[in-house]
Amino acid sequence: MCSPNDPRDPAPVLLEPGALTRCRHRVHLDATFPEQLAGVPENTGVTQRQEAAAAQRESVRARLMDADPDGWVRIAPDGPLGQRARDTLDACRAGATKIWGAVLPHERDTGRRGRVEILLRDADRGGYLPVIVVNHKVTDPGSGATTSGLLRWEPRLDERRKVRAQLRDQIRLAHVYRMLERHGLDSPSRLGGAIGYGADCILVHDLSTVLEEYDTRFADRIAVARGELETVPSQIGECRACPWWPRCRGELEQTHDVSLVASGTRAAVLRDHGVTTVDQLAAWDGDAPADWPQGSFPDTVVTAQAWLAGAPLVRRHDTVTVARADVEVDVDMESYQEHGAYLWGTLLNVAGTSVYRPFVTWDPVPTADEGRSFAEFWTWLMAERAAAAAAGKTFAAYCYSRSAEDKWLLASARRFAGADGIPTVAEVREFIDSPQWVDIYQAVGENFVCPNGKGLKKIAPIAGFHWRDEEAGGEASMSWYREAVGYDGAPDESQRQRLLEYNEDDVVATKVLREWMSGRALDEVPHARDLRP
Repeated sequence: MCSPNDPRDPAPVLLEPGALTRCRHRVHLDATFPEQLAGVPENTGVTQRQEAAAAQRESVRARLMDADPDGWVRIAPDGPLGQRARDTLDACRAGATKIWGAVLPHERDTGRRGRVEILLRDADRGGYLPVIVVNHKVTDPGSGATTSGLLRWEPRLDERRKVRAQLRDQIRLAHVYRMLERHGLDSPSRLGGAIGYGADCILVHDLSTVLEEYDTRFADRIAVARGELETVPSQIGECRACPWWPRCRGELEQTHDVSLVASGTRAAVLRDHGVTTVDQLAAWDGDAPADWPQGSFPDTVVTAQAWLAGAPLVRRHDTVTVARADVEVDVDMESYQEHGAYLWGTLLNVAGTSVYRPFVTWDPVPTADEGRSFAEFWTWLMAERAAAAAAGKTFAAYCYSRSAEDKWLLASARRFAGADGIPTVAEVREFIDSPQWVDIYQAVGENFVCPNGKGLKKIAPIAGFHWRDEEAGGEASMSWYREAVGYDGAPDESQRQRLLEYNEDDVVATKVLREWMSGRALDEVPHARDLRP
């Protein structure tokens, strides 16, 4: 028998905190068949988020160290993890005030593996406070959060910020806390922090409120990873970007698993009621389960019936209705993460003629030139609206899933307030609250049950529209944008053209979909009653 430290021991199962908020079945597959992921390309969206997170960490690191260059111990970012862990413990035992890039020793017995961007010495109680750097928002405007400034740990109640719930952040901090605790380096305060997008403060978390849940989750996931608990596939939101999804989907389709049409907690509720297959759900007769968690239950039953019939859309009503006007403008906005909106694309449709016009800045956002392009877009749109009214014609502007456009319309009005051509927030509100601002996404939901989702890339092809670029999509456009503006080198003119064509196709897709809904959809899409068993 090998001793505990024998190099012939098999590699221990080690989990990072991300596994604790991940699909349990994926944890099993990752641990059991790691060789099957070798060479599998990472999902594009995942890669982009990882790159953006790395850029955020580096930006925060440079800012903090520039402000206090002699106050930090930086653990070398390269080299063996074991050496970095030893360097981290040495710095802690030497009483370092602030440590960047901390790595903690792997725990072969418990199965923990972890690192953290920042360890801050707790000057009052001893030990260290873990602080993570993330690329998502950790607060929203409001009050009630406990925050600290970036340069000095001074937690206090914040009257300008409220907490944006991020369980994954708390779980990650709790993971590091337990690892510090093992070495007697934990702070008795049981506090941790998160620096989020914008890096304007440290959100302070009381880890005592989450340690029990962390311990429960960790015990479950490590047992799964070690093969001590069985798991089965079930579709959840995470599946879209999971490398194991093709395998899991095949298994689910073979058994007609109910999660194919009712994912996440809805599938769990249905299984509790004895419904495990799409077929059983399609045959449901009666009221919704009393504990049905979210969404329309009748729609879910129709979705199951549509899945069995192979119908990509199902009509709700005997007619299909969508708002139309004499002068129609399709609008699609392109933004880059939370940095800004760099492109407002429009398609003006009058008397059977359509003209695409983009309002764009190629200065990397955020930039003052973004205000210029937005002002030109708004001025043009309002001029078309006024001209239609003056001519006695009806007017409507269309988008697809208005939340993003609304967000950046309002944000741009606030950011560039007072500049030439920039509307007031009240003027933007008046327009987006009017019947002349029409969300085709909403119209699709009012008219159809959509078994495969309501995204434009899912629905427009049913109406006969196809994008010129097979890679077109929101995540792909992020990479194109980086190349277009030269984030990682010289600006690429071909990627600028690619983005404009992608944006043009989006507004044309909305137009084609709207016209299809006004015409052929009634004959081409079955009614829900036609699918009942």
